[in-house]
Amino acid sequence: MNTHIQVRQRVDDSHLPNQLHPVIKQIYASRGVQSAHELDNRTNTLLDFRLLKDIEKACDILQSALHSQAKILIVGDFDADGATSTTVLMEGLAQFGYQHVDYLVPDRFSLGYGLSPALAKQIVQLQPELVITVDNGISCIAGIDIVKQAGISVIVTDHHLQGEHLPNADAIVNPNQHGCQFPSKSIAGVGVAFYLLVALRSTLKEQGYFERLEQAIPNLASLLDVVALGTVADVVALDANNRTLVYQGLARIRSGHTRPGILALIEVANRNAARLTASDFGFALAPRLNAAGRLDDMSLGIACLLSKDIHQARRIASELDSLNHERREIEQGMQQEAQAVLERLVLSSQSVPDAVCLYQHDWHQGVIGILAGRLKEQYHRPTVVFAQGDNGEIKGSCRSIEGVHIRDLLESLNTRHPDLIEKFGGHAMAAGLTILESNFERFKQVFVQTVSENLSAENKQSVLLTDGMLPADCFTMEFAQLLQQAGPWGQHFPEPVFCGEFELIQQRIVGEKHLKLVLKHQSGRLVDAIAFNVDVRSWPNSQATHSQVAYQLDINEFRGKFSLQLIVREISAITS
Repeated sequence: MNTHIQVRQRVDDSHLPNQLHPVIKQIYASRGVQSAHELDNRTNTLLDFRLLKDIEKACDILQSALHSQAKILIVGDFDADGATSTTVLMEGLAQFGYQHVDYLVPDRFSLGYGLSPALAKQIVQLQPELVITVDNGISCIAGIDIVKQAGISVIVTDHHLQGEHLPNADAIVNPNQHGCQFPSKSIAGVGVAFYLLVALRSTLKEQGYFERLEQAIPNLASLLDVVALGTVADVVALDANNRTLVYQGLARIRSGHTRPGILALIEVANRNAARLTASDFGFALAPRLNAAGRLDDMSLGIACLLSKDIHQARRIASELDSLNHERREIEQGMQQEAQAVLERLVLSSQSVPDAVCLYQHDWHQGVIGILAGRLKEQYHRPTVVFAQGDNGEIKGSCRSIEGVHIRDLLESLNTRHPDLIEKFGGHAMAAGLTILESNFERFKQVFVQTVSENLSAENKQSVLLTDGMLPADCFTMEFAQLLQQAGPWGQHFPEPVFCGEFELIQQRIVGEKHLKLVLKHQSGRLVDAIAFNVDVRSWPNSQATHSQVAYQLDINEFRGKFSLQLIVREISAITS
């Protein structure tokens, strides 16, 4: 898919502090930063927990459970957000003095997502007095009914969009439920779990609880490394509040104040804890954590995060790393099969379809989300990939593009064809669903048609927004460090990308499919660059003397030495 490189429109940045570097000042303004307050990443700038609907109700229930030392069961999810949310509550509640807290994560393959009726029956047998859902629950109406009928109290903490009806829980803490005034609608499940603890600490502190018992006030800042990891892993928009959570978590890790499990994941991913960035969470740590839920049991990932012993944490992290290697091999095979199908489709119709919808009976259910994401990136189309489930059902994972809200699209499709989807849920850019295998061809037809009705010609074009040409005096280690410190960068607050023309001095393939370059800037400065996963049929290009490059400024670390490097996002040859 050809990507159109577009320079961001220059915007007024006079409202931002003059002490900022002019390039960084413009970068912030172009990403919608309205005031210096949004750049203040101290914890006291975090949004007030009182803005969360039902937070006081939830605290009342938790206070009662603390006084009676009730048996509490945390019901998590099998992705990184679910694992980190579970970890935050397990560790956080222990700091308050809760003595009977356990967790349960549904098996992806036999039980599926959330507090389902099947999982509810297991919960009832365990006989907890209070169930707290994390990163799920808002759509688990039938399952929560079963739990409630057994006389068990339920607190839902979630961040997914609500459907037409809400579950019959005792309290629902979710910024995306109707009537909730909490401004950060993009907070991750782990962020909601963290806010629940912040609210509980404040409530108990006001009542003099810790003073009366001569008990240490819970140090919730110690959980921010996990909150940061889960927030980035779930690819939620990094608004000002989420940036503060991530910034604080990164600061703890860089200063050596992280838990053994995260340190072990950093080590096994060959990253430097002192220089960790938000993108390392997304591209190095999260895939290893997610591998447990994709191929095995997310309890392994949670055990890693909860471990107090570095040797045990390293053993678990090594297992997670092995699972991630296995996941990559499975994904590679599935991607090759998907590519073959799509290439035939594109060849026969001479165009990319408006939506991609694929199913193969032997595809791995735990990997379809990654495959959907890869195909969405390659073809720039809303994509759904299915794998076989149980009882004649197939489970699908959707990934979307800007301009097509995939959960709303599924809801619209479900309203028009109520017999087609068994269940669904999700966000604007990602969703999950279950249909009958016998309905696949019909669903595919209806899905593509529904996307076509909602997809504009403008949305079909993949666009890479850049921050324009980087001044020659910014090609320095000092400026690259300034850029790193200006983050954290991530979803909806993208890392700066610059563009410009360079002379090609050297070009060679490394690692089979990566292009190593030496580029000459118009100022005469030479700079190293690397482009990952290039088309080796087009590069190296002996005909090209110059190239148009869109790139990120990076600091490369090799054997303890640091050097400036460009990470190439797009490159096109200019031939003489």
